[in-house]
Amino acid sequence: MTKLKNIKVVVSDLDGTLLNPQHRISEYTKSIFQELHNQGYLIVVATGRHHLDAMAIIETLAVPVYLVSSNGGRIHSPNKEELFAFNLDSEVVKAALNIEIDPDVTVVLFKENVWQTNKWNERLNSFQAELKYRPELVDYKTIEDFKAIKIFFSCDSHEKLLKVRDAVLANSSEHLHHAFSLPTCLEFMDKSVDKAVAIAKVLEKEGFTMDQAVSFGDGFNDLQMLSSTGKGLIMGNAPSILKDALPDLEVIKTNAEDGVARYIASRILDKEFVTV
Repeated sequence: MTKLKNIKVVVSDLDGTLLNPQHRISEYTKSIFQELHNQGYLIVVATGRHHLDAMAIIETLAVPVYLVSSNGGRIHSPNKEELFAFNLDSEVVKAALNIEIDPDVTVVLFKENVWQTNKWNERLNSFQAELKYRPELVDYKTIEDFKAIKIFFSCDSHEKLLKVRDAVLANSSEHLHHAFSLPTCLEFMDKSVDKAVAIAKVLEKEGFTMDQAVSFGDGFNDLQMLSSTGKGLIMGNAPSILKDALPDLEVIKTNAEDGVARYIASRILDKEFVTV
């Protein structure tokens, strides 16, 4: 199979992409990323997760990784130095939450050291093998400081999240943009914050361009990243609406099949690397 040329940077989302359905990085994927590092590639993980949560995951790769977290709200160097931070203003968040919210919807504010939520959600907790980034139950009617990295809503009903999206945008469209990382997960960030913008900052620091990067993703919060890099790859498990939105991009194997690692092994690594 033909190798990709001029690629110097590998960028990957976590959930639904680098992580398998059990929210883990497989041993095979670890071996491929260690080979990437050995061959001198720059590695960037770009995720909607909070940095404390994501750091615990990428440490298992045992290679230097730049971390773009909270969909671009934070950038950390491989030695965990904070390079960029952006918080939503308290009044912006307060206005966004000043809407009618269905009781089935879980509301989360990503804070620096905890995530504040209106209800305990076992599914959200299952995304962390260890609770490095801890939840805090709050009553949003009683708190005063709404400053946050991002606003997150979760519900099994996509239709209910669409109603939340429309209501928030009616209040705050001049300040916020949104993305469905999954059909059950709706996220709001400042209009200036995006994975692609943050990745470009990392690449500029390291002397690379977006054309020299390949990216992997599965959600609508990956859309700009996938379309901005030299080569964007969509996971086979991504929703059809993302595939339809980016019809020119190649669809690869699913996260359950180590799709990212298998693509890297066959199309990027300089030497033959046996797949298992």
